[in-house]
Amino acid sequence: MSSCFNGGITVSLFGESHGKGIGVVLDNLPSGEIIDLERIGAFMARRAPKKDGTSTTRSEKDIPEILSGLYEGKTTGTPLAAVIMNTDQHSGDYGNISHIARPAHADYTGFLRYDDANDPRGGGHFSGRITAPLCFAGAVCGQILEHQGITTGAHILSIKGISDEHFDPVNVTAEQLELVKSRPFPTLSEFTETEMREVINAARMDLNSVGGIVECAAVGFPAGIGSPMLDGLENIISRIVFAIPAVKGIEFGNGFGCADMFGSENNDEFTIKDGKVITKTNNHGGILGGISSGMPIIFRAAFKPTPSILRPQNSVDFKSMTEQELIIKGRHDPCVVPRAVPCVEAALNIALVSALLEDPRIRR
Repeated sequence: MSSCFNGGITVSLFGESHGKGIGVVLDNLPSGEIIDLERIGAFMARRAPKKDGTSTTRSEKDIPEILSGLYEGKTTGTPLAAVIMNTDQHSGDYGNISHIARPAHADYTGFLRYDDANDPRGGGHFSGRITAPLCFAGAVCGQILEHQGITTGAHILSIKGISDEHFDPVNVTAEQLELVKSRPFPTLSEFTETEMREVINAARMDLNSVGGIVECAAVGFPAGIGSPMLDGLENIISRIVFAIPAVKGIEFGNGFGCADMFGSENNDEFTIKDGKVITKTNNHGGILGGISSGMPIIFRAAFKPTPSILRPQNSVDFKSMTEQELIIKGRHDPCVVPRAVPCVEAALNIALVSALLEDPRIRR
């Protein structure tokens, strides 16, 4: 199983949902970067379950223990390793379904891929629990980006048809990105937040779940970073975003909307402002030919409804090869989207730091 991203930096995720612990190793980080552990804790708290009915009741403190790579508050340049202990597992909830395929989960495919040797409890390594160390890595990378004047942020764009405002693709600011990160429920509109909470809680009461879309942006990222074809900036970002369980789609700029436009509508005309080349619009989402244009990087990630719902479902026992009715127990999010917002931001942070360090013109 490969849970390792290799680029300008290397990120290796390890652990299982109900194992002793989970963690991450980051290699090739630049040395001497000041890292604030309190701010890392605040970043990870944004991913933690809430007590408002919109998320699971599993309660993990998610306090990372730094094993190496950080000394006196600065990166050493050697591998930065952190482990997060699991303390609130209810493994018994999975004893009766260890070989019954949960619809939309990786139980069956994981059984096939690893010859019945994988840990099925809570989804094992396929679990959304692994996004905790991903957020740790993203929080570290986010601070490194800030040292370069780069700010990232994300918000809930929609949940089950309830839509928030979009980031302004041309004029989104670092201040706006920081503001939405400070909100307990990360939407731009408070009115939208109320409607979204109602939809999530209605799904929970109906023993169901809902999905949605997260919109993410970066400002201050320099032009000319990235590569064409297989190592494009979009490729790098997408690869890490798809490491977040439940992500089923991603689009940059106008994305799929481009298919319904004329070239004259979709093309971003160039101009000069304050001595810099910019585009009047930003339909390309800040990336052209796999290379950053200097405009805000804008993308959206689509999340499926949480697969674990408490309604009876039809399935199969893939060991006995018999059809079964499945009733899932346990603690699950009626909607993963609110907790996924910092995960998407973390993925972007990792991708941007990696792309910067891969550029031969960037000196450490």
